Amino acid sequence: MAEIDLHTHSTASDGTLRPAELIAAAVRAGLKAIALTDHDTVEGLPEACAAGSELGLEVIGGCELSVESEHGSMHLLGLWLPLRSPRLQAALDRLTVLRRQRNEAIIGNLNRYGVQVTYDELEAIAGGSVGRPHIAQLLVAKGVAVNFQDAFLNWLRPGTKGYAPKEKLLPGQGIELLKGEGATVILAHPCTLRPQGRSLEEVVRELKDWGLDGVEVFYSMHTQAQTNAYADLCRRLDLLPSAGSDFHGDNKPGIALGRGKGGLRPSYELVRRMKERRAAQGLTLPSCS
Repeated sequence: MAEIDLHTHSTASDGTLRPAELIAAAVRAGLKAIALTDHDTVEGLPEACAAGSELGLEVIGGCELSVESEHGSMHLLGLWLPLRSPRLQAALDRLTVLRRQRNEAIIGNLNRYGVQVTYDELEAIAGGSVGRPHIAQLLVAKGVAVNFQDAFLNWLRPGTKGYAPKEKLLPGQGIELLKGEGATVILAHPCTLRPQGRSLEEVVRELKDWGLDGVEVFYSMHTQAQTNAYADLCRRLDLLPSAGSDFHGDNKPGIALGRGKGGLRPSYELVRRMKERRAAQGLTLPSCS
């Protein structure tokens, strides 16, 4: 049975469950610990932590930062973040502004190609922070796309008519920001990286030099061969292995909390190892945990 899930999303970014609903679902799934890691925001953490206290579930406050990399889609998970930090919030607020500007650029692109979409419609669908999954949902509702995959493939991915780039932090900046808040920093879904002229190990070694603590070894989209390779990489580089489903609710159908597409069974031992490393680094656990 899966015991943990250290990569999940709520309506504070692009998931479909409110933070408290996510925690309740984790309890029903029999999890011992869950991390809420919404994209570029910590707004859902107070609600998630309160629900965890009420329901007796260990909740780890976190977020997922998108960073600019020449090696493909790179995301960093910050775990054990404080519920409130003026410095972190200021940086995340800036990313929120950039996200809205990107969404508006996507809407403008779609409008220019005859697809009538408004920001008000997107906000009505999202019920919270607006992201590309909500735009995809609206494209399906309007009959422009057959399903989510079709919407991303033909309208929202790089090279398509609707796509607009997202301004991001550099990897070193993202790690520095998270480490400055006492976070344990994990490289999310390394399967999305496409190192240009370098090995994945070289890229990860560089991230470790900047302060990276671990790698998401167990992930919904990893093959067994990839899982084995990333686990071996962690052993050789003395990095912490992590596990997460990347749960988004209905925005990523077929991905279950703790289980991903059914094959994940991550143990709480991974969390214990992270806590031991934090203690060795002189880091405490924020009150949410």
